[in-house]
Amino acid sequence: MYPAPFKYHRANSVTQAIELLSGIGEGARVLAGGQSLLPLLKLRFDEPTDLVDVARIPDLAGIDTHAGTASIGALATHRRIALSSLAAAVPIVADCAHGIADNQVRSRGTIGGSVASGDPSCDWPALLHTLDAHIQCRGPNGERTLDINGFVQDLYQTGLQPGELITGVRFAVPGAGSGGAYCAFKRCAPAFPTASVGVQLKLADGQVVSARIAMGSSGPTPIRSHEAEAELTGGSLSKERVARAADAAVASANPFDDQRGPAAFKRQLIATLTRRAIGIAQRRASGETVKNSHEYY
Repeated sequence: MYPAPFKYHRANSVTQAIELLSGIGEGARVLAGGQSLLPLLKLRFDEPTDLVDVARIPDLAGIDTHAGTASIGALATHRRIALSSLAAAVPIVADCAHGIADNQVRSRGTIGGSVASGDPSCDWPALLHTLDAHIQCRGPNGERTLDINGFVQDLYQTGLQPGELITGVRFAVPGAGSGGAYCAFKRCAPAFPTASVGVQLKLADGQVVSARIAMGSSGPTPIRSHEAEAELTGGSLSKERVARAADAAVASANPFDDQRGPAAFKRQLIATLTRRAIGIAQRRASGETVKNSHEYY
């Protein structure tokens, strides 16, 4: 199916993009890599009057680490992130970036587009919950920094205000004794995950000092399971404790039946992926180099 007709605008700066979005109003949509937006347009799930192309705006694709804080520009592609020194230093970032779709999509899709889409099946929003990330935005009223927690408010709905644009993502680089893993299960490379789980741990003397557990494709928004985190924090990663955390993650999830599988199947996946991600995160926190990739069925 072809998209409904629309007008095309190319923005050459953030200021110009904001002016276009504000002037056009509710019918405007931002076009970056197009890997989240174009499928919606082709299926007529969205019929905007205008597209504002921000892909050529300079200085929004940088990836940098300074004073322990990682900064990723909104236009950084999944592939560029996957090949960055940041991904090498923070394995959970590599897990996510390398596992998104296929090479063609990774070369075009952007982290800003993934976060802005409000799609609970996108990988980055779930992953960023495990790193306590913040979303940098700029709009008619100036700059804002929003917590990733609660940024996606409902299905395809975010905390962005009218005329506002995501400019970047920031998070603290995990320190010594930290390890994370992002595990996803999908039908094939181009498909969205049937379920995904991200886990980030900090260990000291074999005890869990802090834990973050987040899930994608598990409800109308990315879901962070505080209950599962509480099961792990303050103790060793015994088999029983990990099992309780997996059960708590399942209880926090709200999957629904769709073409990727029934809700009961997804709950089983969430439990398995949670246990797997905890195991990989623990090994990485202990200093092991562990390869991890998305699984297909």
